[in-house]
Amino acid sequence: MAGAAGTKGVPRAEREAQILDIAAAEIGRVGYAGLSPAVVAAKAGVSKPLVYAYFDTKDGLYVACMRRAASVLGDAIDAAMIDGPATLELAERTLAGIFGALEPRPHDWHVVFDRSHPDEGPAADAARAARRRIAEQANRGVGAFLAGRGLTDPDDLSALSAVWMGTVTALVGWWLRNPGETAEAMTARTRRLLAALT
Repeated sequence: MAGAAGTKGVPRAEREAQILDIAAAEIGRVGYAGLSPAVVAAKAGVSKPLVYAYFDTKDGLYVACMRRAASVLGDAIDAAMIDGPATLELAERTLAGIFGALEPRPHDWHVVFDRSHPDEGPAADAARAARRRIAEQANRGVGAFLAGRGLTDPDDLSALSAVWMGTVTALVGWWLRNPGETAEAMTARTRRLLAALT
């Protein structure tokens, strides 16, 4: 029951969020392959049976982390895409949305793009769905950007979408290696860099 209290009087929803925070950080560090519900339980200060009671299996824990991370990132990208024209400002808005979404839990990026999960099963399905949504958003944004310039060749769209995804991955990776940089500072940095390219 969602409203039931967890251990030590902590509401279940709050306890689940704490467990997911720790599990996501673990996935960011060691991937699905190294994820241990026992380690997550110990770091959360709860019993391993409680983790299994909430999430059933290791896959259930991973899927919950993946869905939460993908929802936060995907929703931030959607919000950026509906707010304004498809110019280079769209790229700035999208990056600002990604940095803002990741600031509280930067390891969510590694959760979404973790490739150590099995090839089949619920973990693989959740990961593919998360990455597919982001790829579709990239194609939609790049497509709108190119259409505004009279370019409709599908290969142009494919090539620039690959460039965009690579650029976002590189910028987020740089940011994660420089954790002293705030989302606001990183947004300003990318704005300067994009301006320098025009």
